[in-house]
Amino acid sequence: MIDLYYWTTPNGHKVTMFLEEAGLPYRIVPVHIGKGEQFAPEFLRIAPNNRIPAIVDHHPEDGGGPLSLFESGAILQYLADKTKRFIPQDLRGRNTVLQWLYWQMGGLGPMAGQNHHFVQYAPEPLPYAIERYVKETSRLYGVLNKQLSDGRAFIAGDDYSIADMACYPWVVPHERQRQTLPDFPHLLRWLERVRERPATVRAYQRASEINTAPVVDAASRSLLFGQDAGVVR
Repeated sequence: MIDLYYWTTPNGHKVTMFLEEAGLPYRIVPVHIGKGEQFAPEFLRIAPNNRIPAIVDHHPEDGGGPLSLFESGAILQYLADKTKRFIPQDLRGRNTVLQWLYWQMGGLGPMAGQNHHFVQYAPEPLPYAIERYVKETSRLYGVLNKQLSDGRAFIAGDDYSIADMACYPWVVPHERQRQTLPDFPHLLRWLERVRERPATVRAYQRASEINTAPVVDAASRSLLFGQDAGVVR
């Protein structure tokens, strides 16, 4: 059994997508980030960066006690290695998947996240910041579109992998990121292919059962933005 500490954000969706694909037994532990539940001491023992998602694997392969992990990319890699699914077992294939996983973690996620912030949540419009992150999101979409332009079914080749699971939830909100998907036809084809997977449907259904309200509202802004080192002291 895996406990998944989760809220309905792109990074949260990555892990439910994997768990649904793999058929691993799991229990969702909601962490309502809009109410500040990510700062609870019991959660911080698992996720010291006070961010979801995090997991606790009660049956790790080494036979030891429960193993906890935070950071969505690390969780995906761990689960792929645990199940030996959604990551190739050969050297070249494995590293192709991992480089696109890290590309999402270091590029698409952070840049699209800043796009979300300045386009939707900043208290006043900042044209320079909006232009910078909308353009950078567009560039990253272009990188992914080019990667998919050779007719491959998925990001790392013909097999679905954790690279796709990592990237997909960050492209779903493309309209809020001010991106026009018909400008990226190969990316659009891929997005539709992943969306139609039964496990993707189930993962997003789980999200709708847990939360249908916006993650960010007037009451939650101070909990989600503007934190400094004081929150971890």
